[in-house]
Amino acid sequence: MESLTFKLEVFEGPLDLLLHLISKNKLNIYDIPVSELVDQYMEYINQMQRFDMDIASEFLEMAARLIYLKTVSLLPKHEEAEQLKQELTQELIEYKIYQEAAKTLSQSTDGFDTFVRPPAQIELPKTYQLKHEPEALVEAYLDAVGRGLRKLPPPVSVFGNIVRRKIVPVSAKIVYVLRKLWSGKKKRLLFLFEESRNRSDIVATFLAVLELIKANRVEVCGQGENAQIKILKERA
Repeated sequence: MESLTFKLEVFEGPLDLLLHLISKNKLNIYDIPVSELVDQYMEYINQMQRFDMDIASEFLEMAARLIYLKTVSLLPKHEEAEQLKQELTQELIEYKIYQEAAKTLSQSTDGFDTFVRPPAQIELPKTYQLKHEPEALVEAYLDAVGRGLRKLPPPVSVFGNIVRRKIVPVSAKIVYVLRKLWSGKKKRLLFLFEESRNRSDIVATFLAVLELIKANRVEVCGQGENAQIKILKERA
């Protein structure tokens, strides 16, 4: 067999290298001389190491596989070696078929990017031709309108009640509660809220009652709707 030259070729994988060695030395792929092929393969790997080339793990795995195959082949009974040899032969044949198919496909597509058909001028209809059920059109319209409204800021009228609502001070409600209870008679707690016109009025009245309880100016007894309140005049 010929020795390898120092100009190393680049192969896609170990099977690509083995096919190259088989073709170069005109070996029969169906009856591979294992010993010679292993020696030639290992010589290539050694050359790669001398040139400090990065050796892919798959090349080293194939090297270990070939060395094991060669070792088993030297044994008196080498049924395993024959099986391993058949497996390697089958892999090489399949890889060669794929390689030739890829080459043929590449040749058949050469020039495809050179001769490009200009884009066709398509005349688009200016009238919408499809027909839809009225219900579907209404639903699509409402959905589109809804999306549009969600993107718009809320109208000023939404904030009208918040901006224009009069804030009732708690201090004013404290005076109001004391005047309502000045007679000294017990009255229902809900009596104080009968004149409340809005939520702000109710909250201010409630806070005023709490402040007066805290200051020992009024006394609340009972629970719920039956709760009663009266002024403590000795502290008034």
